[in-house]
Amino acid sequence: MQNLRHKAERREKEFLSPRAALSSESKGRRRREAECSIRTCYQHDRDRIIHSKAFRRLKHKTQVFISPAEDHYRTRLTHTLEVSQIARTIARALDLNEDLTEAIALGHDLGHTPFGHAGEYVIDGLLKKHGMSFDHNVQSLHVIDDLEKLNLTDEVRDGVLNHPWTFPLAKTLEGQIIQFADRIAYINHDIDDSLRSGLLKRSEIPKKFRDFIGRKPVDVFVKDVVKNSGGKDKIMMSKKAMSVLNGLYRFMFKKVYTGPVSRAENKKVEKTITALFNYYMENPKKIPGFQNTGNKKRLLEAVRDFIAGMTDRYAINVFEGLSVPKEWHS
Repeated sequence: MQNLRHKAERREKEFLSPRAALSSESKGRRRREAECSIRTCYQHDRDRIIHSKAFRRLKHKTQVFISPAEDHYRTRLTHTLEVSQIARTIARALDLNEDLTEAIALGHDLGHTPFGHAGEYVIDGLLKKHGMSFDHNVQSLHVIDDLEKLNLTDEVRDGVLNHPWTFPLAKTLEGQIIQFADRIAYINHDIDDSLRSGLLKRSEIPKKFRDFIGRKPVDVFVKDVVKNSGGKDKIMMSKKAMSVLNGLYRFMFKKVYTGPVSRAENKKVEKTITALFNYYMENPKKIPGFQNTGNKKRLLEAVRDFIAGMTDRYAINVFEGLSVPKEWHS
């Protein structure tokens, strides 16, 4: 059978931008392996991520609204899919490698904790007491490399690690797209979910921001990125769009992410995760597959990995099992 991967690689060379990351020029994987005869290396990476257990667990992890009962609120999985859609649109418009962009987008939050960023902050605080720290993107790479052993390409790994604004720029333009796609996605859907829940009224959004984004913020921001990144060696927005995007983030941080309702729920998150952390530190035998050798750092890592991998409902169920008396049945 003809090697269809080679055919796809030739198409990339013919049709993609000179600035695109070509799959045939990938720096490769940490462990050498035979490549698929049908899929390019980035297509293969995308599929491995989708079939991973960590990806499936994202459907029951918080985006903003903790363990939502209502069907239409975003979860970490639907957020990931929205990031992927936005990123692929930008990559396609710029003639960059859409497969690489999609793989990074789908993998960028694999290491996220239960209860969204509130959970991340609590785990980080607990670990810092022991000289360690927690970043969900670092954990995502740990999931990819060590826990799921997906053996992804260097370009996908780099994009996953460096998607937050607080980390260095990704080495590829495809990786840089995820920085923008991630923030565009969560600003848009967090506003949408907050309006639906009643936490926010549209009139409360500063008028200068409303005037800029109109009723289609994703469309406005994506077109701005495409317009300002074409033919450039860096993915970028106009100063105006960047100012609005960052302004909306600051507004949402104050109004929703750390607002009165969120603060009350975040205290519950802190109580839940702290109780789980202390329990597993004292009862390492309860961590599946962990062999206690008395090495405290390894125990901390095992507790971190187990709690970070939990879904909201699993963490709640375990916490209730530890904290709530069981009914007595004769």
